[in-house]
Amino acid sequence: MKLRLFAVLAAAFLAGCQTPYQEMGATGGVVAMPITNDTYRISARGNGFTDPTAVQDYSLLKAAEVTLQTGNTHFVILGSQDTTSRDYGRTAGTMQTNVYGNTAFTTYNPGVTYDIVKPGQDLLVQVGKVLPGQQPPAGAFPAQQVYDNIGPRVLRPKKK
Repeated sequence: MKLRLFAVLAAAFLAGCQTPYQEMGATGGVVAMPITNDTYRISARGNGFTDPTAVQDYSLLKAAEVTLQTGNTHFVILGSQDTTSRDYGRTAGTMQTNVYGNTAFTTYNPGVTYDIVKPGQDLLVQVGKVLPGQQPPAGAFPAQQVYDNIGPRVLRPKKK
């Protein structure tokens, strides 16, 4: 029972530790790098507490922001790559000895190995302007709609 309660409390605490939508830093983030005048590489990285769908949202939101900032209306994903990385951690084992009279009882609990998954995604996007009455290219995302739908649900750093 105590272990279950600890697990629930730890999960609630750690949920607040995921990488927020921010410029790329030591704990992750997202960045857009120009390749050509209308093509960008969007790289998003999370830490071990970040949900993979959050990293996807960060990539798409950054693509929408770049599209709008450059005066364009739509973007097309030319390619994507999963850049998720894995690390492993290990907790220390514990040993406890209790003495009752002339008898000693020792209990050993081995350490635990755990998997740390750090989600990541790279997108190659091409931005463009679709004029009213024109048909957007096949597979094009309307940047304003992506921005309006994903923007409110991403975790952003707290302002000081």
